[in-house]
Amino acid sequence: MADFSVIVVAAGKGERFGDKQNKIFAKIGEQPLFLMAVQLFCNREDVRETILVVSPDDAETVKSQYGANLGFMGVKLVEGGAERHDSVRNGLTAVSEDAKFVAVHDAVRVCVAEPWIDAIFEAARKQNCVVPTTPVTSTIKRVGDDRIVGETVPREGLYLAQTPQVFARPAFVDAYAQLKDDSAKTITDDAQVLALAGYPVTAIDGDARNIKITTKADLALAKALIKTLPQKSVSSRGVFEEAQW
Repeated sequence: MADFSVIVVAAGKGERFGDKQNKIFAKIGEQPLFLMAVQLFCNREDVRETILVVSPDDAETVKSQYGANLGFMGVKLVEGGAERHDSVRNGLTAVSEDAKFVAVHDAVRVCVAEPWIDAIFEAARKQNCVVPTTPVTSTIKRVGDDRIVGETVPREGLYLAQTPQVFARPAFVDAYAQLKDDSAKTITDDAQVLALAGYPVTAIDGDARNIKITTKADLALAKALIKTLPQKSVSSRGVFEEAQW
């Protein structure tokens, strides 16, 4: 059943990417990153709607250059806010009340295989609120403003959070309703919002290839990683048949 609504968040400024345009417009092959992210979900039978949240500064570019593409895919376009949680909240207003789950995905995470989404969605059906994670394997150092290495932080029990993160819609709506301005300043992902509201979020196995593209070096790595992912089943994508996985 189409129980999942997906919010793809593409409203960040992308300043660390170091380009004139927002990094969501950077391409792998002929596809901008945000369209690649949207395509991960828009053809799935268990997804009832896909919502793309973009910065007001990028909204006109997205509409003029990619509006027809988004319309073809049935994607809802929403303008984001000043901070990530504001953008997710704006996206949430477009979620159907009939949806049982809400998935939130970073638009710059495109190295995601279809079987991984299958597993995350299945886990959400069983656990209600889930976040894919990978264990921290490197030694962690705390470094001061003076660049002097301080303490070594124990890595036991530390994990890196990924997306898509999936939550039961009633819990997600309630958690965002409870979010206060003072708490919102520290928010970096949606699992944190749920945890602050007292909802348990289950960590499930992610994959180290599911990287977030922040810099141009990450983009180069993503171009290589995407070739290693399990192949998606062949299906017609109309105007998007040129996309290579």
